[in-house]
Amino acid sequence: MKRNKQTRLFSTQFVTSLISTTLVLVLLGTIVLFVFTARNLSSYVRENINVSVLLSDDITPGETQSLNQLLQSQQYVKSLKYVSKERALHDQCMSMGTDPSEFLGYNPFTASFEIKVKSEYANNESLAKITRQLKSTNKVMDVIYQKELMNSVNKNIRKFSVILLIMAALFTYISFALINNTVRLTIFSRRFIINTMKLVGASWSFIRRPFLNQGLLLGVMSAIIADAVILGGVYWAKTYEPEINTVIDMQVLTIVGVSVLVFGLLITFVCTYVSLSKYLKMSSNDLYHI
Repeated sequence: MKRNKQTRLFSTQFVTSLISTTLVLVLLGTIVLFVFTARNLSSYVRENINVSVLLSDDITPGETQSLNQLLQSQQYVKSLKYVSKERALHDQCMSMGTDPSEFLGYNPFTASFEIKVKSEYANNESLAKITRQLKSTNKVMDVIYQKELMNSVNKNIRKFSVILLIMAALFTYISFALINNTVRLTIFSRRFIINTMKLVGASWSFIRRPFLNQGLLLGVMSAIIADAVILGGVYWAKTYEPEINTVIDMQVLTIVGVSVLVFGLLITFVCTYVSLSKYLKMSSNDLYHI
């Protein structure tokens, strides 16, 4: 009867620890997800800022093709789109509802290449160099991009990144503390069993083995459940907003899943080992004074 009672108590403790650890890992995994999502979101925003390369009116089709090939070969170009004078006029008519060529007597727009640069080049310093290079190219009349918007985007992204990193560090510490307390309470409730095993001559490694195995099992099971909860939440979000796929890709989900698993294994193993060492070093009398 006593053994069955201890088994039931142990099972209850394990389930309680499993739930507590899973909830903490869900919190930690969510923070990791936010960090990498924010990184992808900042890249997405930067790479959607348009750089217009205005072309001379006397440019020939052959020169346009050569310039297109030249721009395609540049390492800063993520995507490139050619907009003819006629297309520019059509787009303007659609957006404004009027045709400026009707009262001007000619098409006031110029052909252009619309460039979206890679995120690492989406800053005013890099774009200033790119602009100088493009303006020195034959048949390029001007290069236009929104400098104030670029400054605003980069400034806000830097602020948001700092805040997010501080939050990530804070929640990581909280997660560590919560899991550590959960494991310590589990070990504390079995301190007399540990002491009995010491008294009958069991070695420290022999005593540690089942506890460490249980800790690793707790970490693996908690991580699997936490990953399932996070992935389920992401899948649910994608059903309502498919555009989330642009910032939460398979690479991000893999990093989150592996991070949760590694953290779950590491923290439960370390906390179990440290807590066990504390009670293994205690004398029998000390156990009654804690």
